[in-house]
Amino acid sequence: MDFTVPADLQELARRIRAFIEAEIIPLESDPRWTSHGPTEPFRRELTGRASRHGLLAPHAPHEFGGLGLTHFGRAIAFEAAGYSMLGPVALHCAAPDEGNIHLLDVAANPEQRRRWLGPLASGQSRSCFAMTEPDGAGADPALLATRATPDGDGYRINGTKWLITGAKEAAFAIIMARMPDGGATLFLADMTTPGITLERQLDTMDSSFTGGHWVVRFDNLFVPAADVLGEIGKGFRYAQIRLAPARLTHCMRWLGAAVRANDIARRYAAKRQAFGKRLGEHEGVGFMLADNDMDIHVARLAIWHAAWVLDQGGRGNSESSMCKVICSEAVWRVADRCVQILGGLGVTRDTVVERIFRDVRAFRIYDGPSEVHRWSLARKSLDAASDR
Repeated sequence: MDFTVPADLQELARRIRAFIEAEIIPLESDPRWTSHGPTEPFRRELTGRASRHGLLAPHAPHEFGGLGLTHFGRAIAFEAAGYSMLGPVALHCAAPDEGNIHLLDVAANPEQRRRWLGPLASGQSRSCFAMTEPDGAGADPALLATRATPDGDGYRINGTKWLITGAKEAAFAIIMARMPDGGATLFLADMTTPGITLERQLDTMDSSFTGGHWVVRFDNLFVPAADVLGEIGKGFRYAQIRLAPARLTHCMRWLGAAVRANDIARRYAAKRQAFGKRLGEHEGVGFMLADNDMDIHVARLAIWHAAWVLDQGGRGNSESSMCKVICSEAVWRVADRCVQILGGLGVTRDTVVERIFRDVRAFRIYDGPSEVHRWSLARKSLDAASDR
């Protein structure tokens, strides 16, 4: 086992971190970073800065100007980008676009690559992924209620989705709908197509996703057969192609935020005096810093291993599930301890730790709650025991 990070990835991480510290962190107080995420004009300014440094969408295919990073390469780059929660937005490697770029690269036909993947991968446009529904479909895709009915040379889609990240001002959506035979299919549709309605924006505790989260309704939306993504009836399989790597890249980005919070808390504990000595010299605080270092270390190793599995051609479903639980809970613990170490400062917005604390809490639910992943892993564990 060789844990050496290749020199080119070390250099890429150094460049990204320097860019984040010099150009992105100073913008964290910009009012265009709203409670519903960065505004679209702010996003374009951020991506413009990354583009000038040659750092835009490093995960995207070479044909669209990206670096075509492997999953392991993304682990290194995305952690560096995540040092500011605006960093992934700037590098255009934030959700849902990063996951949609990966899915389109795998499943889109040549015309779809030209029409949708090219503008998305180059940062000219944004997208959304419309799978989750208010009555349950999301963690349990079997509850999918949105329907696609054949109509001439296409399909009519009816249903309601919610928690659709970035729906406002997205150029297009990837929509999951159930077919008459019970299977699921993915469809591509421009968001300006008649039949798509943004019903309302949801007020959520997180605030780092451009466009926020929306309830989206489809009323007799017509999608031509040419705009089916992949094969008819294989929507659930394509969703897994997207979701296993996408939940892993969430871990990468949030790990960067946890490192940032820990750095802020550590510097504070090293200089703040309390009861006759530095705050960090009190065991109650010092032990929290030690626990943070251990959580960050374990989370990073879990990410690297799952990324390696994907790079070897494995499906990585179990590995990414384990990693998602390990990392979402680890970064939450780190953020929580950092608030505690900072004391009164930690509950104010004088540092970014309070915002990181709120945002990372949601990650224990997004991309599958910890309980669902544990349930799935437990079933696999029992099945393995039954096979012996």
